Amino acid sequence: MKRIRTIAAVVAVAAVFATTACTSTPPGSSSDPSEKANLTFWSWVPGVDKAVDLWNKENPNIQVKLEQTPAGSSGTYAKMYSALKAGKGAPDLAQIEYQELPGFVLENGLVDLKPLGMGVESSKFVDWQLAQSTFGDSVYAVPQASGPMGLYYREDVFSALGLKAPATWDEYAAAAKTIHDANPNQYINTFAPGNSAWFTALAWQAGAKWFGLDGDTWTVNIDSDTTIKVASYWDKLREAGLIKTEPDFANGWYSDLQNGNIVAWPSAQWGGSILSGNAPTTAGKWKVAPLPQWDSTYASANWGGSSTAVLKGASNAQAAEKFAVWLNTDPQSISLLIAGGYGWPAAKNALAGSTLDKPEEFLGGQNANKDVFKKSDESINTSWGWIPTTANTYTHLNDGFQAAVEGNGTFVDAVKAAQTATIADLKAKGLKVRAGD
Repeated sequence: MKRIRTIAAVVAVAAVFATTACTSTPPGSSSDPSEKANLTFWSWVPGVDKAVDLWNKENPNIQVKLEQTPAGSSGTYAKMYSALKAGKGAPDLAQIEYQELPGFVLENGLVDLKPLGMGVESSKFVDWQLAQSTFGDSVYAVPQASGPMGLYYREDVFSALGLKAPATWDEYAAAAKTIHDANPNQYINTFAPGNSAWFTALAWQAGAKWFGLDGDTWTVNIDSDTTIKVASYWDKLREAGLIKTEPDFANGWYSDLQNGNIVAWPSAQWGGSILSGNAPTTAGKWKVAPLPQWDSTYASANWGGSSTAVLKGASNAQAAEKFAVWLNTDPQSISLLIAGGYGWPAAKNALAGSTLDKPEEFLGGQNANKDVFKKSDESINTSWGWIPTTANTYTHLNDGFQAAVEGNGTFVDAVKAAQTATIADLKAKGLKVRAGD
């Protein structure tokens, strides 16, 4: 497939505002992977400790010390930025989500891996995930995993009500009413007001494109007609009382999944491990279907996804690059990461013959990865990209969604407010920006 040039790939235009250029091998760091090296690695990927142990056993000259950290947005990114600014305390390698990479590039915090091996090794990765790590002619991270989406649903509940997995969002809304009318304690799902990344993925699937670059000017189009359509859709379900609005990944939500008060979840492939780990007594009752569609053209989206990056000042950037590529391409390493539930591998051909390519007992014997997520991954709109202030945009949306849940405004209002605030954020960075068309 022809290499896709996403907006993330041209974020290098914005990166010229940084005071210095990233170099392939930072001053003072060794570039010889045959030398003995001791590397530090920050990550919160499930199962990564077992992969690191395997590497250390097989590579005595390059030893990696893993520091398992909280998720990036839970303080780890802030800690990285502080260490980079101070010029000390940063790890050699770190897990960085795709949407966060532009911010680190803008701050001159990452090493260009292309001259260190990724120029050749890049052919091992799925094009669209590689594009998330590629800025201009530079590759600033090794792709790790993504989150192609599908619809997890309680087949037993749907079947008892004469429902099939909804193929369209109109059918999804109708199913929400049927389910709640039959049992007032039961809802099709929750709109989590604090998880705007999930909403972003749904806008992505609908065909929205929030961010672009026109010459040296960023464009922001969060409040496009497409996104407003998605926000309005969820506003209507909320106003009709057909969905919950509790936080996801919290005790109340886990309890609702376990006791059957929530019976569907538009989620990423990694969502299966969340369900099986937190609602074990529902094993065999879930199935996965493609995401409901807005029109006759099948579309999917991505929720989540991470890379392994080498940070500026790494003690041995060449050795760090070698480990990062191994971590995300070696079959044994990938198997260990899959077992931990890290997501959909970025390495090409990782599905065939892996532990992903088999029926799942929790899903009643369905091979959802083969049946649903493979096509989902192949159908993601790869023109989507990010800006250096994506985290701020998420905060603006979260604040607006929470206000709507509390009776102050709507989800549509939240989207419009996030548009204005995001433009202000980019201006505050000294970047040129305008509203999108």
